[in-house]
This record gives sequence, structure tokens and C-alpha cells, in this order.
Amino acid sequence: MRQTHLAAISMAILVAICCLCIEQSAFAGSIVGWGGNEYGEATPPDGNDFVAIAAGDGHSLALKSNGSIVGWGQNRGGQATPPDGNDFVAIAAGGRQVHKMVIEGHSLALKSDGSIVQWGAPYIYYFVSPTGNDFVAIAAGGDHSLTLKSDGSIIGWGNNSDGQATPPDGNDFVAIAAGSGHSLALKFDGSIVGWGYNYNGQASPPDGNDFVAIAAGRSHSLALKLDGSIVSWGYNDNGEYTPPDGNDYVAIAARGSHSLALKSDGSIVSWPARSGHNPPDGNDFVAISAGLTHSLALKKECQYALKGDLNNDCKVDFSDFALMASHWLIDCDLNPEDPACVPKIGAVIPP
Repeated sequence: MRQTHLAAISMAILVAICCLCIEQSAFAGSIVGWGGNEYGEATPPDGNDFVAIAAGDGHSLALKSNGSIVGWGQNRGGQATPPDGNDFVAIAAGGRQVHKMVIEGHSLALKSDGSIVQWGAPYIYYFVSPTGNDFVAIAAGGDHSLTLKSDGSIIGWGNNSDGQATPPDGNDFVAIAAGSGHSLALKFDGSIVGWGYNYNGQASPPDGNDFVAIAAGRSHSLALKLDGSIVSWGYNDNGEYTPPDGNDYVAIAARGSHSLALKSDGSIVSWPARSGHNPPDGNDFVAISAGLTHSLALKKECQYALKGDLNNDCKVDFSDFALMASHWLIDCDLNPEDPACVPKIGAVIPP
């Protein structure tokens, strides 16, 4: 008998799958690096169990799915040697300073209990992270750091020569970003505030209440808008720091003098254009991080097969339902390779 999908039966099958698996995610990922690689900072370790990345000024960090951290690259200050443990939930890689002709940097990690640990740059007395268990986000700048508390306030520490480690008062902040000498914060109402070194205007964000993400570089800053477009401010004498057009961006990153953006299709764009600094091709990236001269991206890798994952995106959600629904009346004898006829899990097709 010819195998033809009937709408009611197909819907019942997929709805049952989605009820069991919706919002289930089955991927961590592998890491790719590009750009400057003087210290090996753009050469990440092998593996596909990474869930977060952070690129600093010559070193890199990655958070694994088991809650541990790995580091690589420049390590003269110990910044690429993270502490042991499996209870970390976020990472940040900061800048590097020259002390007695030795380059040293710093790194941060947020633990599952809401506390912060810091390593690297041991000589800088003011690099003492705050104590407590009520922190929800961290950001590492050139030689200062920020943390966001659960009550929506911000704490800063480190070099404060330009006020970059002295955040504004308030309890309505939802995101933070630390640049080389300036800082940014996103407020609950969608507006941005900046402070610190502002010679090029990098700490003077545009007006508006439609921003959803922020990033701080050396002399420039970025913001992602609710409509998926990107705005920048700060140094831009020759226009090379003008972000690309479009409304399909979902993440941004800035460090040093370059910027990255992740598109909704999983591809990456970078600017300004530089030889040897072009991002890798592909549409399977889920996170980006910009270092001083190098960049990192987290590449989606399915860890195991999910029932009902018809579009191979490592999760089961209504996009799979839409795929099945669009093929309700496909004749599987004539189109045996159609995804609706040959689901990954070999779903039972009614006779």
C-alpha cells in the first residue's frame, strides 16, 4: 500500500514527540579560532564538549559541559591556567599588563554558587575580586573587571585610572561589558550607559531603549538592537568600524580594534576587513568571542541523536513540527528521501 502522510496522524505523531522533547537541547560544541596566534591563543584544544568561550589579550578560555575550564595561549601570569573544579558556569578572559618586562593577564570565572574566582596578574594588588554569592554575570576588561549582582547592581575592581571600575549606582542593570579602559551596562529599560576612558567617544552610547546586547572594544563599542541590527560608536575615523547592514544578527563581540557578529543563520561576519582575520565559513556557529588580535567561535556539535530532530539542529522544537506539517501529503513511494518520509529516528509512518 502506498505510504501517504495523513494530516491528522502526522500531527499526532509529531505533537507527541514535541510534548516529550520540546526545548530539549543536545549539543555542546567544538571550538575554532583564527587571527593572531603568537602564543597559540587561536589554536583551541580538540573536543566537542565545550559550552562557552572567552578570548582575551593573548590567551583563551573555554567552559566544558561538565563545568570545568580549560585555558591556552599566553600564560606568563598564569591567566591560561584555570583552577580545578566542575562547578563553573561562566568565564571571562581579560587584558594583559607589562610588569618588569613580563606580560601578564587575568581571567575570571563565575561558580554555580554565585561566587567569583580570579587568576593571573598576581602582581596587581587591586585585582582582588569581590566576595559574596550573589553574582550573576562577569566581564573582564584590559586591566579592570565588572560583575553584575542578582539585585541588578554592578561592582567594579582593578585599574580605575579613568573611572572604568567605578560603575554608576542603580539596581536596574541586566548586562555588562568591559573594554580596554571603558565600561558599558545595559539597563532593564533597554538603554545603555557608559563610563571610563572616553577619548574617542567609546563610553558615550547612543540614546534609545531598544538595545538587547552590548560589547566593548579598545576604542569602540557595539550594541545589538531589538530589530536585529547593530550600531557602533567610538573611534571610526575612516569608517572601517561601521557595522554591516542587516537585521539578522543575534550576537556581537568586540575586543582590541575588531568586531564580530553572529547571524541568525549561524554564520559569522567580522570587520574591519583584515588579511588573515576572516572568520571561517559555515552556518553552524552558536557563540563568538573577540580577543585582542584573535577570535573564537563555538561550533554546534550534536552530542547524541534526538527523537524528532528532523532538521538536524540538535534540538526538538516547533521547527521540526513545521517541517513535518509541510510534508503531510508527501507520497513516500515517490519521494522516499523526503525528511518527512525518513525521519532520523525512523518514526512509524502509517500505511
